[in-house]
Amino acid sequence: MRLLRWYLLRQLAAPFVFALGALTSLMLLSQIAKKFGSLVGKGLPWTVIGEVFALSIPFIVAMTLPMAVLLAVLYAFSHLAADNEITAMRASGISVYQILMPVLAWGVFMAGLNFAFVDQVLPRSNARLRNLLIDIGRKKPTFELQEQVINEVPPSQYFLRANRIDGATGRLREVTIYDVGGNANRRIIYADSGLMAYAEGQTDLSLRLYDGSIHQYRPVDPTGFQLSYFKVNDIRVKNVFDELERNTSEAIRGDREMSTCEMLEVIREADQERAEALRGRRELLLGDLRELLALPPFPESDTSIDPASLPAYCGWMDAVQTLLLPKTADAQAPAQTRSGARTQVKPPQAQLPPRTGLRQPALSNWSLTATALDRGRDAERRAARYAVEVHKKWAISSACISFVFIGIVMALRFPRGGIGLVIGGGLLVFSIHYVGLTAGESLADRGMVRPWLAMWAPNIVLTVVGVLGLIRVGRESGSTRGGDFQEVVDAIAHLWRRLRQRGAGARGSA
Repeated sequence: MRLLRWYLLRQLAAPFVFALGALTSLMLLSQIAKKFGSLVGKGLPWTVIGEVFALSIPFIVAMTLPMAVLLAVLYAFSHLAADNEITAMRASGISVYQILMPVLAWGVFMAGLNFAFVDQVLPRSNARLRNLLIDIGRKKPTFELQEQVINEVPPSQYFLRANRIDGATGRLREVTIYDVGGNANRRIIYADSGLMAYAEGQTDLSLRLYDGSIHQYRPVDPTGFQLSYFKVNDIRVKNVFDELERNTSEAIRGDREMSTCEMLEVIREADQERAEALRGRRELLLGDLRELLALPPFPESDTSIDPASLPAYCGWMDAVQTLLLPKTADAQAPAQTRSGARTQVKPPQAQLPPRTGLRQPALSNWSLTATALDRGRDAERRAARYAVEVHKKWAISSACISFVFIGIVMALRFPRGGIGLVIGGGLLVFSIHYVGLTAGESLADRGMVRPWLAMWAPNIVLTVVGVLGLIRVGRESGSTRGGDFQEVVDAIAHLWRRLRQRGAGARGSA
């Protein structure tokens, strides 16, 4: 069995490396084909273009690694079954379950490796890629302008529209510029044509307009309107950078740029905010009820909510990062209080003027209750959205285990499937998994399905089908009993004929 384990693992190594490299290369070429033209048009150096595509590789590998596991299992076991090696193993007293164990252990190892990659490497690469794309978007806005579309010219408050734009010469035709930057006036500039170029220093954008008019309106004088005509009008937009400036400050990170522990922290704060909102709403309602019944108010009490603790995994990762990553300087003063030490402020109550001879109860404003309810719903949706991303990381990584089960069953059931089984079967299984994840994520974001069920449903279905198929394959006497895909087609045709015969018999008896 020791020799057999290593033999099976060696059979998996070569197709796994080939599938991982081929799939990653194909998807990377697709990304290059989509983005190469826009990046080259900005005059970026090749090092920056290479960095963009290099930072896209981790996102691609996160998807192609489980696919490579599935294709490696399909190829290796269909090859072993077609060469009757599985039959020889079973004739020697080795069951299908003993053959499964080393492959399953390899699948568990690949699942753990993929999760560590998705949880620690991928968020950092996504954050760097996002910051780099933002910096690239600020370079050469001339190439970003679209014809017959109102284009923003950052960082100014100018909005430009032109019917014709020549990106090579900077010539513009039928130009309209909306200037909304001044508080004292608003103006619209119309011109028959114009030129666009960068001023000296390559930091400011110079616009020269020909044969036009300026329509100016002052909010302080709503009855006045100023109209002026010009032959030539020069406009200079400052700080429109032509050179790429890398922003060293870290931008706000979304759910795709956060690790599991960081998202769990967001979920914990959202749950705490939701509990505080619901508690505040309940206190308002109970306070109004006691006011109507002329009962004394509730005594003040400590109503702080203890946040839920993070899993031990986060503590381990913090310890590892402390040892491996450089330390950062502590801030002199905290930017904000921690979620567990928030100051509780009671909302004010609306005071109504008392009436003569009749006590008027001082009830809280209904808007306060509605606001507390909205805060609770927003916090619940935010927690659900981040919970979906947490479960997605685990589900995508655990798909390696599910693919081992379903891959072995398909290879042993159709040993003569060949490369058609590897490509067609692998594409079918991964499509089912990917479509299930996409549909589940959409349903979970809308609150129609629990996040864990939406993300784990494809894995559960594939694992159950794989285990049931493995039990059936284990009961068969040999591995060459199955055939190719023609057997599947014949089985579907036979089932269709039986259903038609039953339907005809039911109509005849009626």
